[in-house]
Amino acid sequence: MPPETVEVRRSARRRRTVSAYRDGDKTIVLLPAGLSSTDEEQWVRRMLDRLAAKEQRRRPSDDDLLERAKDLSARYLGDEALPTSVRWVDNQRHRWGSCTPDHGTIRLSTRLKGMPSWVVDYVIMHELVHLLVPSHGPRFWALVERYPKAERARGFLEGYSMAANGTTDEC
Repeated sequence: MPPETVEVRRSARRRRTVSAYRDGDKTIVLLPAGLSSTDEEQWVRRMLDRLAAKEQRRRPSDDDLLERAKDLSARYLGDEALPTSVRWVDNQRHRWGSCTPDHGTIRLSTRLKGMPSWVVDYVIMHELVHLLVPSHGPRFWALVERYPKAERARGFLEGYSMAANGTTDEC
């Protein structure tokens, strides 16, 4: 992997704050003009670590997804839904997630990568409930609603789908 490109921008107007963001394949770090070179090195390292941690939270690995699913099952479903795997897939264009109850597998569309964690957690919760209840009947929705941000996440996904392609996708 090539070394990360970092551009440091100093500003006389910036007095105390330090910030960083990604711009394509490089990272921009904004610093106060009066910061020493030693402090600059420390702040650049710190900001790169913060960005990496934030990106990891927004783009979890399959193992991270499985741990999140187990945690959601424990918190909201009394550990009743026990997935064997949770993984990202590229082939879901009209669904946010799917599951195979017989095998306990859950698949999430890679379109969810980068969305807020509470939205990803909602889709995981939706699929966990399908491990227990195959249809979208009243019992199914009662279990999904145990997730505190269920309604908010559904609204987020509906809005995203409408903006992206003029229709709503489903789990």
